[in-house]
Amino acid sequence: MTDRTPPAVHLHIGGERLGTGAGGFHDHIDPATGAANARVPLAGEKDVESAVQAAHAAYDGWRRASPAQRRTHLLRLADLIDGHSAEFARLGALDNGTSVTGGAAFPPLASEWTRYYAGWADKMIGDVTGNPLQDGELGYTLAEPYGVIAVIITWNGPLISLAMKVPPAVAAGNTVVVKPSELTPFSGELFMDLVERAGFPPGVINLIPGDAAAGRHLVTHELVKKVSFTGGPATATKILEACAPTMKPVVLELGGKSANIILEDADLEAACFHGTFMSVGALTGQGCALPTRMLVHTSVYDQVVEGVRNLAGAITTGDPLDPGTVNGPVVNEAAVSRIMGMIERAQADGATLVTGGRRLDRPGYFIEPTVFAAVDPRSELAQNEVFGPVLAITRFQTDEEAIEIANATRYGLSAYIQTRDLKRATRIAAELETGEVLVNGAMNLAAHRPFGGIGISGVGKEGGRAGFEEFLRLKSIAIGLN
Repeated sequence: MTDRTPPAVHLHIGGERLGTGAGGFHDHIDPATGAANARVPLAGEKDVESAVQAAHAAYDGWRRASPAQRRTHLLRLADLIDGHSAEFARLGALDNGTSVTGGAAFPPLASEWTRYYAGWADKMIGDVTGNPLQDGELGYTLAEPYGVIAVIITWNGPLISLAMKVPPAVAAGNTVVVKPSELTPFSGELFMDLVERAGFPPGVINLIPGDAAAGRHLVTHELVKKVSFTGGPATATKILEACAPTMKPVVLELGGKSANIILEDADLEAACFHGTFMSVGALTGQGCALPTRMLVHTSVYDQVVEGVRNLAGAITTGDPLDPGTVNGPVVNEAAVSRIMGMIERAQADGATLVTGGRRLDRPGYFIEPTVFAAVDPRSELAQNEVFGPVLAITRFQTDEEAIEIANATRYGLSAYIQTRDLKRATRIAAELETGEVLVNGAMNLAAHRPFGGIGISGVGKEGGRAGFEEFLRLKSIAIGLN
């Protein structure tokens, strides 16, 4: 029998577990049933203060810890994540309805990000900037941690968001206070259990579930030296406004409306499979970098639309804890209303409904995988993030037209190209106004590759060397020798 028992949720501050918070409680709703299944303690201003002070108190000792020590803790954490893969997948289903089949991909990815940044702990490299013979000085730079980092993550992928932010921050010598969404508290609870078992000193990593008010207190706290946020542009704008008076730096990983350009020489079977499951299958479409706009060359348009129709129609939607399920529910009733509203307006705007388009008649928040063809690139469906299992297909005739359509949004997070002609792919990739371009099924969220958008898709990078350097600031030192 499937275990639907959620863990007890706590605030984790300075090595202590608190079962209550000054912010009261949030009733967590199981998206597969629509029924409350847990009471989540919420941090209030007092708890935010305690967490920041704990992180600040731990900072001096942690920044002075040897790189080998920081690396050892991170490697232990990675091993523990691997050892709890099945439980993370189960908790992901309880958190937000991610199917255990799809969610099984996230623990290995999270452990890989953790190991990758463990390897950066001893690579805080500076430069020699002054030559004694020519400049009369010895000049050099020091790469130093900021101090306390505020990490605010959204609900759609709590484990991978933690792994993309916390390991590079602590590898660089910072301490962190994490505020996860109150909608998805269970993955963070297990993560903090493993942080403790990995031997991190108390206060280095703190976690406080909370609402928007807790987030405001955290962002504006004078001891918080940088903010790393994953979420939507509206909240990011509020964070920027809150940080502006003190010029506090930020990393913002926001939404996307990523174009997937399918050229006429692509492997169409592979392109249809990738384009369908990465748009209306993965995370039930609730992912910022998913290829939710499919741009198809006119010569293969009908063939691709038919292929996508068949694949999307075969996706199994149901209980996320059932191993046979591909798509679970969307996160809550508000998401259902928003997504169904966009589906209705897309039909009114003249897009052709290819498959799906309905809410399932069952408890919980289930929507059929939905595909539209003949989508006007200027329409709401083509311009705005749905964050649900909805794909928009648009026809193009030339490479230049595909590039123009792909670039004609406010977003700039990811883009995709499907073609056998790599020279053509590299030319198109260079013209796309986006933070990354993935060709022929290249892996999303690879730890070694910088990830982050432009426009309203965000500021800064996660992943690769750039993701490590986001948590370091340079100090110049010069010693006069004359």
